[in-house]
Amino acid sequence: MIRPVSLALSAASLAVLLSCVPAIGAEEAIIIPPPALDEARKPGQEKAVFAGGCFWGVQGVFQHVNGVTAAVSGYAGGRKEDADYSMVSTGTTGHAEAVEVSYDPAKVTYGQLLQIFFSVAHNPTQLNYQGPDHGTQYRSALFVTNGEQEKIAKAYIAQLDDTHVFAEPIVTQVSDNRGFFPAEAYHQDFLTLNPTYPYILFNDMPKIENLRLLFPGAFRNEPVLVLKAKG
Repeated sequence: MIRPVSLALSAASLAVLLSCVPAIGAEEAIIIPPPALDEARKPGQEKAVFAGGCFWGVQGVFQHVNGVTAAVSGYAGGRKEDADYSMVSTGTTGHAEAVEVSYDPAKVTYGQLLQIFFSVAHNPTQLNYQGPDHGTQYRSALFVTNGEQEKIAKAYIAQLDDTHVFAEPIVTQVSDNRGFFPAEAYHQDFLTLNPTYPYILFNDMPKIENLRLLFPGAFRNEPVLVLKAKG
């Protein structure tokens, strides 16, 4: 039985959610080495933006990572005026569904977040799609906030390609973060609130289990939630 959506949705929003088609299962996780180049551990708060298919699953993964203080679903790569789910879904806005991760670099580094992103959050070899979702809005991308992130990201992609841990080349784009725009409220915490929703059950819940199995030291059982923080 599918759990009802636990947020108050408009008829239009519910229609959008019900349009999702379940797939046969999540992309397989892969064991990959940590980045040879990484930032130093230091106190404070930093942000990083990741795009890897539907933001429900990417947000859900990072919400279960120790050291992450917030993970917000949203849009990156396009204009503020076009940061709307119905518009982004056309694939014509330049936006990608993305997740802005706030984290404590004394507990988890950018490189460690990248390792989780490439290993369990999505498949970085799929060009403009992830599983059942197709279009440039589902592309694999990193929107870097500074030169250090750009250097670490590009070095790690080169490292993974050189070691051939993936059967195909990595297609993840690395570009400047020129603006992140939070998605509508009904998209926030969607995995946590709806673990038996068919799309989530088949495509994303396996990612949470893979995170727990492959990165036990980084796994937090209780996710950090967006709506609870705002409430």
